[in-house]
Amino acid sequence: MKAVVLAAGEGQRLKGVLDNIPKPMARIAGKPILEYNIEWLKNADVTDIYVNLHHLPDVITQHFGDGSRWGIKITYSYEPELLGTAGAVKKIADTYWKNSNTESFLVVYGDNLFSNFELPRIIRFHNAKRGIGTICLYRKPEEIFKSGIAVIDENCRITNFIEKPSSNQVASDLVNTGVYVFEPTILKYIPQNSYFDFSRDVFAKVIAGDEILYGFLLNANIITIDTPQLFRKFVISGNSR
Repeated sequence: MKAVVLAAGEGQRLKGVLDNIPKPMARIAGKPILEYNIEWLKNADVTDIYVNLHHLPDVITQHFGDGSRWGIKITYSYEPELLGTAGAVKKIADTYWKNSNTESFLVVYGDNLFSNFELPRIIRFHNAKRGIGTICLYRKPEEIFKSGIAVIDENCRITNFIEKPSSNQVASDLVNTGVYVFEPTILKYIPQNSYFDFSRDVFAKVIAGDEILYGFLLNANIITIDTPQLFRKFVISGNSR
């Protein structure tokens, strides 16, 4: 199985706090977040990994090289201008996969820490449900206005997805983790050479159509460093769990 690890973002909310390295390279307990995620994928036998780059790309390429040190193969996709989460995947698919990709693939946000997730279980769930995609979710009852939230039915089908909801739009406490399993047909919802996001643009189009998105509820939390407060809590303090 292939994986796209998204590592191109500029980390706008951390300007002045994290300026000399890309956000996924912030260290927790002495190791970059991105390295934890690379090892997490490798431990689940995902060894064909594509990483998109934009902000300070050399910091990432010099650390990971071709991935052989971790027993994986890394292919880099540089974006002169940011393409968004979905646009990045579309570019990688068009450049490296062409029209030959017929297998499901993973998308992982490289600046969140996922090392305690059971990835094989997530993949089995996706294969059993046979939808176009599976979005990993976790319960976060507080401060969900900065996140994407999903509403699911009794069969785990996602019936609504709202990115950064307003107070009158909060109909769920199930928050997007930034881990997806997709079938290649998801690519038809993404235009070429355009800025396009999964959470803002793609999911609503899929839900409104004939395809089915499922939500996989994780009994776990994730570590994010989206704000200076979280950065200080997890990076500066070294509190990784």
